[in-house]
Amino acid sequence: MVPKLDSSIGISLYCTKLDGSGGRIKTSYDQFFVSEVLREKTLDRISKSGTYAVYKLKKSGIDTNHALSEIFKKYGLRLKALGLKDANATTEQYVCDMNVSRGCKDITTNRYSLEKIGFVQKPLTKKDMVGNHFKIKIEGADFGKVRSFDQHGMILNFYGYQRFGSRRPVSHLIGKAIVQRCFEQAVEILLSTTSDHDLPENNKIREELKDKANYSRVLKYIPPQMDVERVVLKEMTESNNALKALYSIPISLRRFFVEAYQSFIFNHTASMSYEAGEDLVHPQTDDVCYDKDNNLGRYQNDPAQKLAIPIVGYSYSKKNRFEYYISKILQEEQLNPKDFFVKEMQEVSNEGGFRQSVMHCNNFTVDEPFVSFTLSRGSYATILLREIMKPNDPIAAGF
Repeated sequence: MVPKLDSSIGISLYCTKLDGSGGRIKTSYDQFFVSEVLREKTLDRISKSGTYAVYKLKKSGIDTNHALSEIFKKYGLRLKALGLKDANATTEQYVCDMNVSRGCKDITTNRYSLEKIGFVQKPLTKKDMVGNHFKIKIEGADFGKVRSFDQHGMILNFYGYQRFGSRRPVSHLIGKAIVQRCFEQAVEILLSTTSDHDLPENNKIREELKDKANYSRVLKYIPPQMDVERVVLKEMTESNNALKALYSIPISLRRFFVEAYQSFIFNHTASMSYEAGEDLVHPQTDDVCYDKDNNLGRYQNDPAQKLAIPIVGYSYSKKNRFEYYISKILQEEQLNPKDFFVKEMQEVSNEGGFRQSVMHCNNFTVDEPFVSFTLSRGSYATILLREIMKPNDPIAAGF
């Protein structure tokens, strides 16, 4: 039996039969460390001269989107990250200037630092990143069970809690409302959905926001950490137009909401497929796979190929062995793949794609109370850790 939080984001099972080690993570930022791993060819491309500046962004206590937004507002640097990193961690990642420039001087604040490491001729993309290396402290765990986990079997490549909002998992619900063109509902979910795991003072504000008559009054004292809610609330008080209010949210976050909903459908698909007995490790004829260079193609009886499960979007094709499960999910969700093309907000439209079916973990080592490992790009350390720890209450356990 998985926790309620897991099932709410589409995860209905554990892949391993080992007893959980218990324990807690993220008791402080410096106990959860993650650093990006770039391809050797990419590192060789970074030099003292070039067109686009490349930086190493080190941060803690702030997520990637907020850090880059603050850098743009204060220093005018429009930087693009290869991946998003959690606020509740100490992270190192590569970001690239999207404008031709000589770059800027190094920046240091109490939550992040930006160090210029060189230049490239073409901007870096996600394909330049191989994966992420993690070093994580697990407090109060049974490390005998942690060590035995080195022999773990297959783990599905679920999207992790932070994709949806751990303490208030509503990102996918907002995304669903946008895809279904229920813009007022999207605003209501964003502003007024409460959570048992959110701060009491936040829940109190959200309870007030269930009544639109309170919008103007609440806007006067809404706390700084509710920055997205503030801009939406301001637009709603001025125009009472839900679509305009959603447009006041940064485009990256609006896209993230839709992607979170796609992530929910992926998690649900992987869970259903596994429970139905599908082989999710070994590709079959006509399956879509990733090769050793992370390129997509049909299965060619190559042992280096890794099975991929579709991510539903407006270009989704039914010609795959997961269609039975996906069609059932879409029917339950009252959704059509074409709905992911949003005429009213075309910039959040998403054609879909594919994602590796199982996680690929390398260099798993235990140095009590720390575990270290490397995951391929896009895989979540929290998904590996939930299999190790099997927490009854993920939030209380630091997830």
